[in-house]
Amino acid sequence: MQTRATTRIMVGLATIGVAYLGAVPALAQIERVRDPDWTVSRTPDGQPDLQGIWGNKTITPIERRGGETRAYLTDEEMATLNQQRAVTQAEQDAAPARRYEAGENVGGYGSYWLDSGDTVLSTGQTSFVIDPPSGRAPVQQWALDAKAYRLANEGDHYEHMSVWDRCISRGVPGSMLPAGYNNAYRIVQTPDHVAIYHEMIHDVRIIPLSGRPFVDGRIRQWMGDSRAYWDGDILVVASRNFHNRGWIASSFAGGRLKGIPTSTALEVVERFERVSDTTIMWTVTIEDGNVYTARWTIEMPLTAEPTYQVFEYACHEGNYAVPNALSGQRVLDKAAMATEDQ
Repeated sequence: MQTRATTRIMVGLATIGVAYLGAVPALAQIERVRDPDWTVSRTPDGQPDLQGIWGNKTITPIERRGGETRAYLTDEEMATLNQQRAVTQAEQDAAPARRYEAGENVGGYGSYWLDSGDTVLSTGQTSFVIDPPSGRAPVQQWALDAKAYRLANEGDHYEHMSVWDRCISRGVPGSMLPAGYNNAYRIVQTPDHVAIYHEMIHDVRIIPLSGRPFVDGRIRQWMGDSRAYWDGDILVVASRNFHNRGWIASSFAGGRLKGIPTSTALEVVERFERVSDTTIMWTVTIEDGNVYTARWTIEMPLTAEPTYQVFEYACHEGNYAVPNALSGQRVLDKAAMATEDQ
């Protein structure tokens, strides 16, 4: 039932121009994860129960790979890709010393160093991006150029480095996108709030379910300011008031999107729909007219992981990556200058 509180939030969304786009995947694909015999479980106050620990590790790319034109894989193709992944990991783990000595991947030469998943998404999607139909975000060229410059000059200044490497935040929706490890999320509900704990960088979003207004637009935050309401049995979370110092994706799993900047125009709408005892479908629509030519949408299943242990992510403590990277670049700069003087 729509209350006056949810009405105020929905009116607010319309005012700031954030409307959920109905980029709905084929029903046949959703049926892969939806349980028709499952009854929505509810909290004591009657809300759909989203609580628990959920994960999203996968080998499915966020954007569709070049040459792939289909939105979904067949069951046979899914099985083949999963098997290929298993073979690749076995070969990788069988020769870690060779990979280390070859300098192929000093920090993750065996799969046991990471936890990035070994299967494609259970929906069979060929990419997280479901709209536009190309499976690729409509990024403006200036944003691609800015990203390329930063990544090429990471050693020149800490501001060129990932906000994840700097232990600040992965932002929204970046904190919901999978990475090489720590792909767990704990959801906790009360009658008037929803809390989402992100294992990576231990960000916690405490999202009001009341009709309180967004904070003053002069207050800008890494993860924005969020408000939520129930659309039937679907939790809708709208976020705005971002600043322009974040990235839309900070992990290598983001592919082309890693390093794409955010701007103060960023507006995000997420939808959490529990479709079975073990699956929540998460859909997010992103709008930022300064960075993209159009709205675009990501969708993925979150899978229940009741036995998963979430440990503290002590990012800043002992984080020598930033000073070491910058000092290493100074050594390279000094060597280059010496060569020029010869």
